[in-house]
Amino acid sequence: MSRVNIGGISVDENQPAFILAEIGLNHNGDVSLAKKLIDVAVSAGCQAVKFQKRNVPLVFRESDLNKPREAPADFLVKAINRGVLPRVNVARLVSSNFKDATYGDAKWALELIESEYREIDNYCKTKGILWTASVWDNTSIDFIERFDPPFYKIPSPSLTDDSLLRLARSTGRPVVLSTGMSTVEEIDHAVEVLGTRDLVLMHCVSTYPCELEDINLSVIEFLIKRYNVPVGYSGHEKGVYPSVHAIAHGARLIERHITLDRTMWGGDQAASLEPKGLSLLVRAARVYEKSRGDGVKKVLESELVKMEVLRRFPSKTVVA
Repeated sequence: MSRVNIGGISVDENQPAFILAEIGLNHNGDVSLAKKLIDVAVSAGCQAVKFQKRNVPLVFRESDLNKPREAPADFLVKAINRGVLPRVNVARLVSSNFKDATYGDAKWALELIESEYREIDNYCKTKGILWTASVWDNTSIDFIERFDPPFYKIPSPSLTDDSLLRLARSTGRPVVLSTGMSTVEEIDHAVEVLGTRDLVLMHCVSTYPCELEDINLSVIEFLIKRYNVPVGYSGHEKGVYPSVHAIAHGARLIERHITLDRTMWGGDQAASLEPKGLSLLVRAARVYEKSRGDGVKKVLESELVKMEVLRRFPSKTVVA
């Protein structure tokens, strides 16, 4: 299996799993909330946090952006004050007293602007944690390049976007590619476009939350054998056990959404880990890794004293 270096941390079969806390859009357009989530990740012992960056009109169909979607009025007011909503959206929301919100309003309101990312960049540096973003379109790569990210994450819906894959690869940065909602043939093609150098594939099931019977952790071993690159697991299940078990299946990078409270407004909150859950995941992963061993059966020095006291019959050499 090849090795991938992410921000000075080696992702390979001989190292502890790289644990990535996905803040995603769970900051709800609030940098102060984003900082609290960064603190949660640092406290838990994660190696990096990740956001999501996309050009809303490029990524979503206009028909979907115009669909009604309830959103808290204070969330929309903050978005207007931050200047992230198009003027036509602002006029419609104000005239309807924020009762005529759409899917598009919510998506625009969740996007962070450059000054906010600058603040996040500085905060992560002071906290000693890496950060990056899932990039959903070419302009988002151009945007995030300004911050010298340690790697790019390509989300599952974008696995078939050859232009995006080629641009991500052209930056010279490692690429982490999620494989949810994708066939083996589609993954084959994406790997052909990207090449296997500095590539991590992520087993992923794109349902939120994901039912246990749908997780299929054995796919991790299949991906390792087929592509001979580090493979990780991007989980959307409730709880932490499958994510820890994924390491036993060979996952070298674990990604989970995080939140302060799963009952908060937002599409990814319910499938996220709260602070205690994230800390439990990291602790359980490190316990497993410490106890996994090398698979070589031997008598330990610590066993010799007990052997002397408890073993009544000496070893016998069997001659074939």
